[in-house]
Amino acid sequence: MQIHIKRGKESSIERGHPWIFSGAIFNIDGNPKNGDVVDVLGYNGTFLARGHYQQGTISVRVLTRNENENIDHNFWNERLRLAVELRKKLGLFRPGNSICRLVHGEGDLLPGLIIDWFNGVAVIQCHSLGMYHALEAIKNAILHNLGESVKAIYQKSAETLANDSGAKNGYLYGSCETPHIAEEYGHQFSIDWINGQKTGFFIDQRENRRLLAQYADGKTILNAFCYSGGFSVTALKAGAANVDSLDSSAKAIVLTEENIKLNKLEKNHRSITADAMQHIKELDKNYDIIVLDPPAFAKHRDARHKAVQGYKRLNAHAMRYIKPGGILFTFSCSQVVDKALFNNTIIAAAMESGRQVRILEQLHQPADHPINAFHPEGEYLKGLVLEIL
Repeated sequence: MQIHIKRGKESSIERGHPWIFSGAIFNIDGNPKNGDVVDVLGYNGTFLARGHYQQGTISVRVLTRNENENIDHNFWNERLRLAVELRKKLGLFRPGNSICRLVHGEGDLLPGLIIDWFNGVAVIQCHSLGMYHALEAIKNAILHNLGESVKAIYQKSAETLANDSGAKNGYLYGSCETPHIAEEYGHQFSIDWINGQKTGFFIDQRENRRLLAQYADGKTILNAFCYSGGFSVTALKAGAANVDSLDSSAKAIVLTEENIKLNKLEKNHRSITADAMQHIKELDKNYDIIVLDPPAFAKHRDARHKAVQGYKRLNAHAMRYIKPGGILFTFSCSQVVDKALFNNTIIAAAMESGRQVRILEQLHQPADHPINAFHPEGEYLKGLVLEIL
């Protein structure tokens, strides 16, 4: 089956962008179903790409630009080999590290596929039907490349695919009791991919948690939107005097307390179950460091303005109440809020707070969440470390 592109619409594909939008399509030969592999041809019939078809704004997710590369077991084995080799280069399979993102969609030339690795368990999330239909091949490629180190493979795509997809969560290989213990830079975390958010743990803040450790010794810290307490564990291990973990979700607080206990850090920790936005309006001025890691305030462009106002209010409140000379770690994981807009929003918050603010660090997602150079949309996590004078 073939997709023909309108004249003049080939340029973004030729430049390497991994998405082909419905508005670029001239006509379709055959009757491809959602998830089918299709060839993409230019207006003059020249081969451009091969990828997964799906009705919607993004009509094709490109898998290869090589006309001679078939989407078969060799393709999946090679793509997984490249992904595994990168993580090994990054030292993410060494003792003390058993958590990483194994496949990051477009960044690993596999758009629509996420695989997270937790101490021998691969947790898969498919964001396209094409990837969901390829689960058997993906499972085999994981086993081919990681062999006996694989204890289990769990697929969790029911939440990320359309309701009519028929997707069901479950084990593709082996099984493993949850919660399951895995390590990040020697810190132990309890992972529950069955009941937890997304794949069970937010891996993308690993290096930023490690950076917090450099600032934490002897400090009083608020970890807002704490989820499973990753920043809290890291700060306490690094010698923080006190850490308060704040989240509106009682389940998140339970996860945090489990991880605090797992690392024997209960003495200097306090949990707060409250709406973070409201709680920060009424802070005592006793925090040396505040961490703001909210969920995505906007998942679509039409919600972007409202999201920006939310980030501005949240950060302005934190800046008002932090101690003079305090450090603010602030983040956005909203893909539609780009780095420039986020930075400008934080500057606006600084102006509103009436405090002097210095930017010490500019943060982003770690290297096991690689960004395809031709897909800037893949840079979703933005962060700043600020000194508030």
